[in-house]
Amino acid sequence: MGLSGKDIEQAKSRIEGFINQTPVLTSTLLNQWLGHDIFFKMENFQKIGAFKARGACNTLAWLQETGQQPKSVVANSSGNHAQAVAYAAGKFGLPATIFMPDYSSKVKIQATRSYGAEVVLSETRDITDEKVREAAKEKDTYWIPPYNHEQVICGQGTAAWEALNEVENVNAVFAPCGGGGLLSGTLIAARGLSSKTQVIGVEPLNANDAAESLRKGAIQRLSGVPDTLADGAMTMAVGNITFEYLQKLDGFFEVEEEYLIYWTQWLSHLLKSRIEPTSAMAMEGVRRWLREQNGRQRVLVIVSGGNVDQPTTKKLWEKDWLSLLPKL
Repeated sequence: MGLSGKDIEQAKSRIEGFINQTPVLTSTLLNQWLGHDIFFKMENFQKIGAFKARGACNTLAWLQETGQQPKSVVANSSGNHAQAVAYAAGKFGLPATIFMPDYSSKVKIQATRSYGAEVVLSETRDITDEKVREAAKEKDTYWIPPYNHEQVICGQGTAAWEALNEVENVNAVFAPCGGGGLLSGTLIAARGLSSKTQVIGVEPLNANDAAESLRKGAIQRLSGVPDTLADGAMTMAVGNITFEYLQKLDGFFEVEEEYLIYWTQWLSHLLKSRIEPTSAMAMEGVRRWLREQNGRQRVLVIVSGGNVDQPTTKKLWEKDWLSLLPKL
């Protein structure tokens, strides 16, 4: 692997002052029910409500550090990365234009605008991606991609780096997978701090391009916009950089929508916090993994964000899943 724990550590130093060092929470009830110790790195308490602020801030800080600071930035995203780049650009005094598909969360579109960025909407993700490629050709303009960039990956890895320095003897770390930036950074951080800690990814079954890519040994692209409530994992394909790291994972799970909804409700209740479906689905991977383990395990879950709009909230709470207690 090209990146190392040292790169994550350097990223952590760069972004101090721009981001929150988020808390690690546990639920006594959940631990009793499952018979294991589960720790949650709460990136829903991060700037812009998601881990993405880490990667965006690190990339701009790195550009400044290396004498490459542009005059403007562009990005393409269906959600949290859009807000993150808008936020980071504001901190560095740079104008930002964000290209988003029009099916993106209305809350995330409005939030991106509120951070001062210009938002350009398109009918499809493919059109969005083509527009950002054209915009990036403008002089002194830098494109910050949502995941397929080494400094973005390093920034995202600082979440796991912080948590693993706080929680000892972690057997496994779980993180959701969209484009693979958070999961790649988590893998690099874990390998740099604890060679015995497994790193495991989780993805919606309805948007399982990463799982298909891992099975076939080559990047697979979704044929259309996936039907999943995990809007943070609706990426059409992983990147060539992130795929190299995903192939080194210790495990990978695909989660059906009903389990994604189940854990969104339960984690919101147990942690008394707003949890995105993309974050919550990782817990179903934890449950399935724990069934195959011997002895009490210590597991870290990266709660990637907490930005949920009203239509998604309504769908998430149509059925009451809290009457079914969590169990292995």
